[in-house]
Amino acid sequence: MRYKEVIIQRYRLLVRYIGILTIGIGFILLLPFLALPFYPQDIIYSTSFLIPSFTYIILGSMAWKLIKYEKDFTLSLKEGGIIVLVSWILAIIASALPFIIAGKLNFTQAIFEATSGWTTTGLSVVNEAETSHIFLLWRSIMQFFGGAGLVVVMLSSILHPYGFGLYNAEGRSDQLLPHVKQSAKAIMFIYSGYTIGGIILYILAGMEVFDAINHSIAALSTGGFSTRTASIGYWNSLPIEIVTWILMLLGTTNFATHFALLKGKFKIFFKNGEVRLLGVLIAVFTPIISYFTLAELYSNLPRLLRRGMFETITAISTTGFSLDTFKDWNSFGMLSMILLMLIGGGTGSTAGGIKLYRIYLMFKSLIWQFEGYFLPQNAVRENYIWRGETKLYIKPEYIRETANYIYLYMGTYLIGVFIYLAYGYNLTNSMFEFASALGTVGLSIGITAADAPVGILWIETIGMFLGRLEFLVIFFAVAKIIKDFKFNLSA
Repeated sequence: MRYKEVIIQRYRLLVRYIGILTIGIGFILLLPFLALPFYPQDIIYSTSFLIPSFTYIILGSMAWKLIKYEKDFTLSLKEGGIIVLVSWILAIIASALPFIIAGKLNFTQAIFEATSGWTTTGLSVVNEAETSHIFLLWRSIMQFFGGAGLVVVMLSSILHPYGFGLYNAEGRSDQLLPHVKQSAKAIMFIYSGYTIGGIILYILAGMEVFDAINHSIAALSTGGFSTRTASIGYWNSLPIEIVTWILMLLGTTNFATHFALLKGKFKIFFKNGEVRLLGVLIAVFTPIISYFTLAELYSNLPRLLRRGMFETITAISTTGFSLDTFKDWNSFGMLSMILLMLIGGGTGSTAGGIKLYRIYLMFKSLIWQFEGYFLPQNAVRENYIWRGETKLYIKPEYIRETANYIYLYMGTYLIGVFIYLAYGYNLTNSMFEFASALGTVGLSIGITAADAPVGILWIETIGMFLGRLEFLVIFFAVAKIIKDFKFNLSA
């Protein structure tokens, strides 16, 4: 009976945490009103945001104020996972409601668009040319908070520092500073500073202010939502593309690694395995994609290399901006993009995919295995890699956990591809589109659209959600809920 009471008390605190996050979501829904002074015609959509905003603020306040508990306690990873899972579902539903209330999208399309926003994917079913500014800004706001992480935003402002499990559950395994709250604040400071810098650079490069705000957010969050149907290709501007390169690379870099860079620790920055692997992949794939694929489409060498560099970075960073369509690309180029999207960006960044750290760790483990054959039988060594500002000593269980995650990721990917094939799409297009959804990339071969089959939109929605919250957190959270529920029934 005592254990049952403990479980009840812990779930009371979980509900209070969820209540606080729900209040935060309600206030985030008010941010699109910042567009109204500049686009007053969009005031007709005010109720589309006010209704879900006030509803969430009221419900969140009730959960926070009315649910009582005896004392604070440190959250476990599984408990943090429950809060993250429920809060993200609530955020997606809330973010879909303005589209539904305004009659812009149906339920499936609205959930898809909101999931794409919060997971910083960038796949879209809206026509940017026909979408009002308040909704274009709303899509970018979702990507801003989705990129930083809803929990990180709240930890940096109002939640107390008992939430390390909460911090970890959202994919933040690196602490920048001794306390979780300080780390969350540091992430928000870096993230917001880069966003403001990006806005200024875009304006200097020739973008209008509204476009600059939206694209700086989308590039840094590796989200990829654009205000233009043709994405970055609309401007056909090298300065704008260079700014986008920089922001995409910043967005796909681990925040702990940023912290080392901003503190002037350049040697440590370049010792990081993720940074090195990212540089190698860009250096290898840019020329081979340019030569074997783009040479068939462009006769102009500078234009060819610009496209090759941009598409390589947008895929590996999982941003999803593009300069043109991929319909004329040959199989070599398509497979290259699929591989880059599967690999993805840095851990603890805004990017998706398997993550550079995991790929680098598996590569290093292979090297260590070969080196071990040439060492004395009783030799003892400590294998490590640089992560952020510190050496991370690798235990066998780290490698095992990493391999298991990659198996799970690729298994999910194959299931998704088979579903596309069942809908009649060819293999290449199926592999490309689901690699983009699962890796939270946002590039599309043309399958994702408002008129896409409902089943395809839902499988992509599930893929984006799993990819952003990294599978295991979701599975552990669901398993704990079921386990605790069964225990309470039997007790």
